[in-house]
Amino acid sequence: MEKSSLSIIGLGKLGSPMLAAYASKGYKVIGVDVNPDFVKAIDEGKPPVFEPKLGEYLTANHQIISATQDYREAILNSDITFIVVPTPSEPDGNFSTKYAVEVVKNIGKVLKEKPNFHLVVLTSTITPGSTERDLLSVLEEYSGKKCGSDFGFCYNPEFIALGDVIDDLLNPDFVLIGESDSRSGDILETFYKNICQNNPPIKRMSIINAEITKIALNTYVTTKISYANMLAELCEKIPGGNVDVVTDALGCDKRIGSLYLKGALGYGGPCFPRDNRALIHTAKKHNVSLPIIEATDLINKKQVPRIIKIILSQSEAKRKVSILGLSYKINTDVIDESQSVEIAKILSERGFPVMVYDPAAMENTKKLLKDQVDYASSLKECLQWGNIIIIATPWPEFRDIEPNYLKREDDKVVLVDCWRIINPKRYEGIIKYLPIGINYL
Repeated sequence: MEKSSLSIIGLGKLGSPMLAAYASKGYKVIGVDVNPDFVKAIDEGKPPVFEPKLGEYLTANHQIISATQDYREAILNSDITFIVVPTPSEPDGNFSTKYAVEVVKNIGKVLKEKPNFHLVVLTSTITPGSTERDLLSVLEEYSGKKCGSDFGFCYNPEFIALGDVIDDLLNPDFVLIGESDSRSGDILETFYKNICQNNPPIKRMSIINAEITKIALNTYVTTKISYANMLAELCEKIPGGNVDVVTDALGCDKRIGSLYLKGALGYGGPCFPRDNRALIHTAKKHNVSLPIIEATDLINKKQVPRIIKIILSQSEAKRKVSILGLSYKINTDVIDESQSVEIAKILSERGFPVMVYDPAAMENTKKLLKDQVDYASSLKECLQWGNIIIIATPWPEFRDIEPNYLKREDDKVVLVDCWRIINPKRYEGIIKYLPIGINYL
């Protein structure tokens, strides 16, 4: 049986890896983006965004990948269209669907002239009720067709982590499908059975339940992160307390599990913080209180002031601070709501000289912080510059710092290890080691 052709609208951090991953399974894929540079990059087999393995996959499958700015070309030459556009947060925490609405208008115009059944799939995260309220009626209006009979619609958010997007797409824990009708669900389920390498569970449900599931899953994960961070602060205050020992034991219980139970800096990125706020917004709309989610958000916001307080406790003078790690997690250049960037900003505003270094996120940080901080040309330069060093993102290259880079003639370097990734014994007599989550008083 011949495989369906795909179109993917939005070639950013998720859309480009989706295009590459799906092509690796033999699907002909057409990418669409308003950014001509992204279209050009895809057509040349180059990654338009930073993501491990993306360049390799684009090169290997270049013959069945193309890109365009023309919706008509893409829709008429595909059977399934994935919408992967931004849904930015509004001041009240709700997700804006303005970009998705523009996309479905353009899709609808093309569907008007397309005789055969076409499946439209929304991947972008939205607040519950948005599909019905904002999108389906627009698709029907602009296409002149009926959803469920003339075309299909599914809400199908991905559960991926930047830095591991391609692997996560091909080996998901499960697949979530919110379907307008059973025919649409069948088409998408068949597609994923061809794509996924690990035979994951496929959970099919109504669109509204899928919308709730997506945002509920992300906020549950953030609750786990904040719980571990809460334990880390407690362990710091109790003589002999060590959050790694505690969470290692907790994670052995199958009801809990070890993932996201670390105790370090708070969560950031383009999903977790705003998903929490969006669920709180949704609950308030329905006169429901979500105290656990609200507490999760408050605990997360507390982590930056907690680190700042530790820095202030180490120096009355404005000592030079080196910050290692700016991306909100390893293997990505994304700094959305990065707590390490926020720490750099606050320390600078308080008069501390700050130098920063990150293997991937320097350019994005320069655009945001500009001349507020100094930018190291290498890890060595950043390490040799500061009197206080913060390991804020656990990049592998920070695990094995050369001891000579930390030696000072006048005083010991204070090293704040937010992720407890170095072996302090290697630096005895050279540094004052302050691991977050371990009692060091």
